Amino acid sequence: MTSGSPRSAARAEMAHATPVSPDRAAQVAGGRRPHVDALDGLRGAAVAAVLLFHAGLLDGGFLGVDLFFALSGFLITGILLGTAQGEGRVPLVRFWTRRARRLLPALVCLVAVVLPAVWAWGTTAQARFATQDAPWVAIQAVNWHYIAEQVGYWQASDSHVFAHLWSIGVEWQFYLVWPLVVAPAARCRNAHRIVLAVAAAGALVSLALMLQLGAAVDTTRAYEGTDTRAAALLLGAAAATEPVQRRVRRVPGRVADGVCATLLLGLGVSWVLTKGEEAPSLFQGGLFVHSLAATALIVLLVQAQRGRVAALAGSRVPVWLGEVSYSLYLWHWPVYLLLLPRLAVLGEWGGAAVAIAVSLVLAEASRRFVEAPVRFRSGWARGRRGPVVVAALAVGAIALWALLPEPIPGGDTVDVTQLT
Repeated sequence: MTSGSPRSAARAEMAHATPVSPDRAAQVAGGRRPHVDALDGLRGAAVAAVLLFHAGLLDGGFLGVDLFFALSGFLITGILLGTAQGEGRVPLVRFWTRRARRLLPALVCLVAVVLPAVWAWGTTAQARFATQDAPWVAIQAVNWHYIAEQVGYWQASDSHVFAHLWSIGVEWQFYLVWPLVVAPAARCRNAHRIVLAVAAAGALVSLALMLQLGAAVDTTRAYEGTDTRAAALLLGAAAATEPVQRRVRRVPGRVADGVCATLLLGLGVSWVLTKGEEAPSLFQGGLFVHSLAATALIVLLVQAQRGRVAALAGSRVPVWLGEVSYSLYLWHWPVYLLLLPRLAVLGEWGGAAVAIAVSLVLAEASRRFVEAPVRFRSGWARGRRGPVVVAALAVGAIALWALLPEPIPGGDTVDVTQLT
């Protein structure tokens, strides 16, 4: 895309993510794709919950990640099936290229900035772990690195500035594997039914693994494993198929709007009341139920686009948060680790407000000056310049990683408070 504003181009691309029924395949092929602002708003709510959780202000805010996963499964499967219906196949290389163009530039910038920042202003432990974790961030497998190294998510993440990227790793692994499942299924006559069956079966297998592994004393394996967290992604994927969509379309708009209000309230209450790993039912089906409720909310919001809940979720602030949610998620945790200890004088809420504000500024700058130009081949990223600049930045980050000196033990200048 080379014409139009970044926002209009973003809406055009996001429209790929809205699942389409067979009778609308011609519209999809013609490029007319509906966009649902309320889904952007849900993404904004999810990232807000995560930000408050990491600031210690919302005990169950980590559940926003499951809403992210369900949205990703729903939208990505909609892209794959919609493309297959319009073109007769799933162009895998093009899909992966678009995902890389969408997500990698901001991630490369994050690593290039955070590594020297942590070495200069972080603790010795943070600097040491940042250099150890960076290669795993680069190959999108940091979640399995933490599992192998027994880095407890609930206890030790305050020493790892890239700890939050475990979920980005899970999503990347889904982006790599799931299209390989959908592509051959898309060539079959009953493509949507096959995808639905595979997604539903996969979600149940993921639940079984969660029930088994979640009984351990340290639940990091169950919480960060791609296999155990695939349930939310696959539930979203199942909801994007035509058999599910057809049944949802039978629900009257007012009924769908009422159910959406109930589900949204229920999710909000769960975010307030859930106490992290202390919740006994979290790994015994609680995460699965939350993901199921999130998926139902997503698919019903698409049906009740004129309802009050969709209007609320699709209002300006939630939608804007949704538009910057990826970069906001990337930046907030390093900002928290480096800033919050220095803002203790402002109190818990005051320090969090400043840290969130800084994260928002960085996120908007990333979206406007890095992500949008590369994504839509505009500004400095026109032609071949974008990939060249991003590649050069990646090489610079690798060189920086290799050249940074080993942190000196006992050289900490800051006492980092324990953050969950």
